[in-house]
This record gives sequence, structure tokens and C-alpha cells, in this order.
Amino acid sequence: MAYYRPYHPPADPALVRELTATQNEMRQRVRLEPLPGLPKLIAGLDSSFPTPDTILSVIVVLTFPGLELVEKVYNYGPVDLPYVPGFLSFREAPNLLLAYEKLTTQPDVLMVDGHGIAHPRRMGIGAHIGVLLDKPSLGVAKEKLTGDYQEPAEAQGSRSPLLDKKTGELIGEVLRSKERVKPLFVSPGHRLDQATATTLALRCLRGYKLPEPTRLADHWAEQFKKEVR
Repeated sequence: MAYYRPYHPPADPALVRELTATQNEMRQRVRLEPLPGLPKLIAGLDSSFPTPDTILSVIVVLTFPGLELVEKVYNYGPVDLPYVPGFLSFREAPNLLLAYEKLTTQPDVLMVDGHGIAHPRRMGIGAHIGVLLDKPSLGVAKEKLTGDYQEPAEAQGSRSPLLDKKTGELIGEVLRSKERVKPLFVSPGHRLDQATATTLALRCLRGYKLPEPTRLADHWAEQFKKEVR
């Protein structure tokens, strides 16, 4: 996920209170539970900000476990909310929903480039979009947002728990998706548990750092950017 983060003045305290209240309400709706069965279709979701005021959201749908591309869509438009640390999902979710409306196939699981519950208020974009759509979802992020962990072993597939700094709660797993590359941070978003989220991330690896759903979403984002420039 590409982040455009130039300097912004401090956020309006009233806006921060409003967004915090919304996240706390949405957090109450998150359900962490095993997936009833393996998905047949899995989607990869990615958003980037070509300019400070525009957003490009891409969704690809793949078969599972074959990971063959079924469909790809995008939506490009303005983004009105200023960047506020910890609340990026509010900038991304509206445009992702517009992209989702363009799909002609319905994925069983959403794999989002970003965090699920591995977020200070347990509401990263993977959880946020999962709750809004009431779909099983997980987040796969390239950087840690919160929590403590031990570096996993160098072998592909090695992992270690990501724990809340204060409570010790399991909020994700740190996954070595490829040897000699930095690990990924995998966390459930909604209607999935940690074991299922990690299993899906592992089964979607095809020799790259990123699992195929988010890797291809990122790949097509670069292609679609040429169309909107």
C-alpha cells in the first residue's frame, strides 16, 4: 500500500474524537471466528494516493486455491478527509466501497493491504472494510503499526506472535513470507480468526514477499495509474 504523507497541520481535536468514537463502535461489531470452510474466491484490496487529494483503490478477485485472476476493478476519485495518524482507514474505505460495487463476482474473503486488528484501537483498514461489508477479512501489512514481537526465523513460513504491549493480547502474527526479506504482519479483520488469517496468507504465497491477492492488487494499481494520469 502506498502512503502519501506530506506535512499536515495537527488534526482537529473534534474530528479525532468523532473518528475515535466511530472506531470504538465498529470494534464492538468485529467477530473473530474460524472460517466455516475454505474460500472459493479471494479478493485482494489495495489503495494508494497518487496525489494528496486523490485516491486509487484496486480490487482483484482470484480463485482459491489456484489463485487465477477472475476479475479486476478500480475506482479513482477525490479524498476529502485529511491525513490523521491512526485513522487512515477513513480515507480509504469510501473509495474501496465504490470499487467493490463494480465487482460482478462476490469474493468469499477479503485480503487487504494494511492491518486488521493489529491497530491501536483494533480497527485497521482490514477490519474496517470487513465490518462495513460484513465479509470475512484479514489484513496483510508490510510495516508494524503497534505491538511487540520477536523476529521470526529466517526460513520461509516462520512466524512469531504480535502482542499488545500492555495486555499481551495476541493481535497478529509476524510472518516470514520469503527468505532474506522483512516479514509481513498478518492479522484478522472480521469473521476470521488468527489461525485462518495466517493459513490463508501462507497458502497465497507464490515465491514473492506479498501473497498473490495483495501483490496483484498492487501490480494492477500501477497499471491503472497510467489510465488516470
